[in-house]
Amino acid sequence: MKTKIRPFHIFCATSALALALAVGCSSVSSRIGKNRTDYESWPLAVREKVAAGQVDIGFTPEQVRVALGEPDRIATRTTAESESESWIYRNPGPRIGFGFGLGSFGGNTAVGVGVHTGEWALRPDESKRVVFAGGVVSAIEQAGR
Repeated sequence: MKTKIRPFHIFCATSALALALAVGCSSVSSRIGKNRTDYESWPLAVREKVAAGQVDIGFTPEQVRVALGEPDRIATRTTAESESESWIYRNPGPRIGFGFGLGSFGGNTAVGVGVHTGEWALRPDESKRVVFAGGVVSAIEQAGR
């Protein structure tokens, strides 16, 4: 029996391959490979954490980039005493919100249902914030599980 390859099957296979390559390119081992010389110069405890995709107080921005990748967003905080920078990492996957509304205006009643897939709810989809002060990690905030 001959199997016919349909355009949909080609699309699915191509999409799966592209996704696998994208995930592979952003993996910790890939980032370590790209920064091998620097990685090997770090203390063993730092290398172990980085290889596990973790960060710790005192890490440099370069160590955080290798461990976690590029942040999704960067925020700065300035106070009378100091300035800090937060690298914000978001949960992977789609961010979907649903809404329902009911109202009246001038004797007319309106009912609406909406779906939003944008970035309007930043806090709920954050997984981690890495705070830098003085050029090193000074705090790590993680979402509760």
